[in-house]
Amino acid sequence: QVQLVESGGGLVEAGGSLRLSCAASGRTFSSYTMGWFRQAPGKEREFVAAITWSGGRTQYAEPVKGRFTVSRDNAKNTVYLQMDTLKPEDTAVYYCAATNRYYSSTYPEHYNYWGQGTQVTVSS
Repeated sequence: QVQLVESGGGLVEAGGSLRLSCAASGRTFSSYTMGWFRQAPGKEREFVAAITWSGGRTQYAEPVKGRFTVSRDNAKNTVYLQMDTLKPEDTAVYYCAATNRYYSSTYPEHYNYWGQGTQVTVSS
């Protein structure tokens, strides 16, 4: 069982930066591949980024490539999402998720555990 708690969301102007954190409980955090998803009002939840259990592989959605960076610190049971050059279209609730799959996945249904989400709002 893994419990996930996101933090770091807020209101930022276009072009600004935010760093989201996701703190996980449980001694087996280092064995999970972690993902970030987002959901804007009226839209489906979409994949943003993922990082394998060792941090050796990362994966990004096209709209965020080159602007967002996912990382993890297994000693702190925490995964991060550094978001730079933010755009108004990045506005959404951001969720972190955990899967026991070896490789990352872009499908929400492949993730076993979810956080409650943190709101990110980018003003134009």
